[in-house]
Amino acid sequence: MASRGQVLKLFKLLHRTRQEVFKNDARALEAARQKINGEFKNNQDETSEEKINELLKIASDVEVILRTSVIQAVHTDSDKILLIPRKDLLQDNTPYFGKPTKKHES
Repeated sequence: MASRGQVLKLFKLLHRTRQEVFKNDARALEAARQKINGEFKNNQDETSEEKINELLKIASDVEVILRTSVIQAVHTDSDKILLIPRKDLLQDNTPYFGKPTKKHES
């Protein structure tokens, strides 16, 4: 059973993620704040346990997508965009070897 505490926890998590993902972008921060608040407000009177769990799953998925897939970009010139990835999005590159190596049998 989804408790009020679980809903509130996810609501706060979405807002923390929003603040991290859209840092220094007032317009995006405000748009995301309005969307999060609006979605939760539109469904605040929901009583169906199944529907509440479905909405919580959607909200959780949105938080993961925001945290793992969104990168900020800034127009630096008329034809150039500067990407500003967060440190948690950067991954180490794995070197590519054109020729497969042979496994040594023991």
